[in-house]
Amino acid sequence: MDLREYIRDVPDFPKPGILFKDITPLLSTPAAFQQAIDLMCIEFRGQPINAIAAAEARGFLFAAPLAVELNLPLVPLRKPGKLPYRTLSHAYDLEYGSAELNMHVDAIEPGMRVLLVDDVLATGGTMAAGCKLIEKAGGQVAGCAFLIELGFLGGAAKLFPHPCFSLLKF
Repeated sequence: MDLREYIRDVPDFPKPGILFKDITPLLSTPAAFQQAIDLMCIEFRGQPINAIAAAEARGFLFAAPLAVELNLPLVPLRKPGKLPYRTLSHAYDLEYGSAELNMHVDAIEPGMRVLLVDDVLATGGTMAAGCKLIEKAGGQVAGCAFLIELGFLGGAAKLFPHPCFSLLKF
């Protein structure tokens, strides 16, 4: 099955000149969604990983089934005010403003190797912030995994030296 067939191009979203890669056709096709998760599992099964982390919201869609399949804890990285317990935070700059990721203070232990997962690697800003948050907690970034990488935006370079894996590259 060619997973590219389940990625829809949406022109001029969210603003004119942007060609958005819509993953909802893949999500609405169980066989395609399952294949994406299976391929990610093949890539990471047996690697020294202690937990999987994902930034809200679409990263959760891939990180949760991956964590279940690999029998690893899932660490949600959320916007401020969304987690009920004490948190660590990392603020970062976006193209048009700033944002912040939060994680429970007890989500990972020092030295844990954490795989960060998201649906799309674009500019890499959110995932770089996730890496910094994991490191702030004393964890090690085992790598970053994505369904899609938009290579022309150079996000993987922003994540260096952390290894990146993408199922599909555009």
